[in-house]
Amino acid sequence: MADKRLSKITYNEARLILSAQTLEQCPEDTGGEVAFAGYSNTGKSSVINAVTGIHGLARASKAPGRTRLLNFFSLGHGRRLVDLPGYGYAKVAAQVQRQWEEAMSEYFENRHSLLGLMLIMDIRNPLKSLDLYLLDWCREADIPVRVLLNKADKLSRSAGMKVLQETGKQMGDVATVQLFSAHSRLGVDASRHWLDALFKRAVYKS
Repeated sequence: MADKRLSKITYNEARLILSAQTLEQCPEDTGGEVAFAGYSNTGKSSVINAVTGIHGLARASKAPGRTRLLNFFSLGHGRRLVDLPGYGYAKVAAQVQRQWEEAMSEYFENRHSLLGLMLIMDIRNPLKSLDLYLLDWCREADIPVRVLLNKADKLSRSAGMKVLQETGKQMGDVATVQLFSAHSRLGVDASRHWLDALFKRAVYKS
């Protein structure tokens, strides 16, 4: 039987299969999935739409911090992308923030099919406190991380490259880093190549 990990991933055929509020509501913990995380104002939903090439696949909330569901998108053959709730929005009530922290902690600690994390940051203000928290957790759990410095179109090329170099130095071997722009589609191919390699390298049953 052919290894399903080697089958070509067609990102523009991604489809929403389930939205969950708790770990118990998530799809069966088999196959492999890569999660997308980031602050509520970093353009995470737009990044997912750009990577898949499907406009409106991940729906951005009109009010940052409002969406608190884990959205699962199937890529076929047991592979999934997961849109995690955005974090760190100041106007979210403390109780809601605690619920988010508990749900995310449970997901990261208990989701066996989690292969890696794409961490979305605004290139104009990267490496904020909760970003660092997630990076520390992924380091301890040996979870591969790809940092996308989104909104790179907001800076000149030289300024963007400077932030990329500085962020890369701070990351060390914790994560790989790249420029990204959901608006101009800068970095889409590089992001897909990272995902391709991660899904092919991982050992999982679909």
